[in-house]
Amino acid sequence: MPPSVTPRPARRRIAGTLCVLLAVGVVITGLVQAAPSATPRALDPRITAIMRKPEYRHAQWGLFQQNPRTGKVTQSQYADQFFIPGSTAKLFSVSGAWHTLGGDHHFVTPVHAVGQRRNATLKGDLDLVAQGDLTLGGRTRKDGTVAYTTIDHTYANDIPGATLTPENPLAGIDQLARQVRAAGIRRVDGDVVVDARLFRPDPALDPVPTPLIINDNVIDLLTTPGAAAGTPAGLDWRPKVAPYHVTSSVRTVAAGRPSDITVRSSADGTRIQLSGTIAEGSAPVLRISPVKDPNAFGRTALIEALQRAGVEVRAKAVGPNPVRRLPRTYQGAPTVARYTSPVFAQYAKLIFKVSHNLGANLGVCLMATSAGSTDCADGFPVLAKFLDGAQVDRKAVQLADGRGGNPADRTTPRAVAQILTYWQRTPEARRFRTALPILGVDGSLADSCRSCPSRGKVFAKTGTAAGGDFLNDRLAVGAETTGGYLETRKGHFDVFFAGVNGAATPDADINGVLSIGDDVADVAAYLQQQSAGGK
Repeated sequence: MPPSVTPRPARRRIAGTLCVLLAVGVVITGLVQAAPSATPRALDPRITAIMRKPEYRHAQWGLFQQNPRTGKVTQSQYADQFFIPGSTAKLFSVSGAWHTLGGDHHFVTPVHAVGQRRNATLKGDLDLVAQGDLTLGGRTRKDGTVAYTTIDHTYANDIPGATLTPENPLAGIDQLARQVRAAGIRRVDGDVVVDARLFRPDPALDPVPTPLIINDNVIDLLTTPGAAAGTPAGLDWRPKVAPYHVTSSVRTVAAGRPSDITVRSSADGTRIQLSGTIAEGSAPVLRISPVKDPNAFGRTALIEALQRAGVEVRAKAVGPNPVRRLPRTYQGAPTVARYTSPVFAQYAKLIFKVSHNLGANLGVCLMATSAGSTDCADGFPVLAKFLDGAQVDRKAVQLADGRGGNPADRTTPRAVAQILTYWQRTPEARRFRTALPILGVDGSLADSCRSCPSRGKVFAKTGTAAGGDFLNDRLAVGAETTGGYLETRKGHFDVFFAGVNGAATPDADINGVLSIGDDVADVAAYLQQQSAGGK
């Protein structure tokens, strides 16, 4: 039986009211600042020096550090105060999905032959039944691990330096097509249909998860500078699926000048145009454009893959996904292909390392399907039950999504420590810990503290919430947070949270936000060094 849930309209009314209040600038009272808890150990002076920077004049810092085995608290500052978590909230949502599905869970996406076989001809349809596989082979390495880069392509329009993984984003689709041919089908006289009935896309989750996801539901657009200033820039894009078409008027400008590239797309997303400039001799610049109909996109991609594999499809490749052709059941419809994903722990690692927003929101929907619901909102009661069992104070956590991007999302430093403590006491402790970004090594902490003594000894999820302060022509940082594990000595780990709410950058440059992120990473490093007895 699915767990009981608050009726969806009531939840929507509450969320809508809160959004209106926030939009018109009404201050919601009740978040009373408590005095900092007594700290058993004085803060490292390097930490207090960071906290006194001008950027934090009106900000509030939160700290919590605890030995999960003994319960001894080493640092505590506003430990029970609500903080905007940013993507540190993913520690809760991904934990819930991991526990619900299991770290070794595989997503198996089948293709059914619906109709009658006559020798090598299928008189009927091929139905791909989407299972909520986050990458469908598009990031899978030969060893079964999932590839990622320091700055993920999903952030390409917001953060400079985003890069692509080398894997083919259509790898899973191509594998399915080859299996169909290997099953003896050479011609499909019906249609190809994507069955996306696993759950209903929920617009309250942004980005919106879908049962079928190919290349994170985006088109990658890679611009390279021309041979000299004044020449057209080079362009490559992927995945190349009809009817998507990309054009570029980007020009090369003199070395040292800024690269500034804008992306525009048609209402249906299939016509994409790039404009702007790229500096001579600069690194390639990546941008992305959304796939607005993932099911139609996936259907076309599969038909084109079938054609590449030598399977003729009578239906036109381009067009809407013909959902009315879907059967009520697949009983009697043989499986002619299936794609098996890496284990879910690999997807959790991807989500944590690069702060993958779509994957974190998808986890909410997958928790709902585990309870027999097609309504993503029904994933929250599943998460609530897990947090209760994990001995996390659920009233100290507020979540309206899986990614940590909703204005209502809040957590206390102590609650973060509680979910981290839960994992430290399970057989999955090491796998969970190493799935987090590692200071100076990989993920969102790769570029911080590369040569400091704490390199490789801090394992933590980071979070950022920032926006424009148009009044002062600068960026306001609602939150810069981190939570995870500090290696205090070989094989021993404290749980911790470190974060700041209400910081501000000197100007509107994104580098100011990144600098605040470095400060929070440095605080984590100094906590680790102080605990390990070093400086």
